[in-house]
Amino acid sequence: MFKQITLPYSYADLEPYIDTLTMETHYTKHHAGYTKNLNDALLKVNIEESSIEKIFREIDDLPEEIRTTVRNNGGGYYNHNLYFAHLAKHPQKAPTGLLLEKINATFGSFTAFQETISKAALGQFGSGWAWLSTNIKGDLRVSSSPNQDNPLIETKGVWIPILGIDVWEHAYYLKHKNLRGAYIKDLLEVIDWQVVEKNYQKVIQ
Repeated sequence: MFKQITLPYSYADLEPYIDTLTMETHYTKHHAGYTKNLNDALLKVNIEESSIEKIFREIDDLPEEIRTTVRNNGGGYYNHNLYFAHLAKHPQKAPTGLLLEKINATFGSFTAFQETISKAALGQFGSGWAWLSTNIKGDLRVSSSPNQDNPLIETKGVWIPILGIDVWEHAYYLKHKNLRGAYIKDLLEVIDWQVVEKNYQKVIQ
């Protein structure tokens, strides 16, 4: 069955950018809940072994009774595994190599990319996510998704997220209140681009 990512840092390690209580609540309550609900739904129809990517690609083939539950909670499981994995106490704060070249070619510069994804995150109405995604050719795009959707679900696996910004209020409200822009700015300080680069390489290889 599906398991939460094991955090490579403590709940307090992302201070002062992301507060300890938010990290603990986010991981032990929200993410744990999505993971449990996903597993429970799949067990109802005797699906025990599959990849989450395969489930997303074939989500329309799931039994109708669990389809919405799997979409919502599977998205919550997958999205948060990605999100927590690319945060770090001592992050590599900018991309290098091929990914940097592609970001410069696509967005003009790393700074312009940061502005683009921040705008997508800030502009997502209500709860949702902003993404940097790639396809197998190595193209890049920034997008946003409502709720716990993601590019994998929306494109049946054509676009694969390599970086996600959670803009559900549970990700920032304890520290940043309603100041989503301040949260986004702080979050960019703890994104580890070494992890994002590895995510990119996995897709294009």
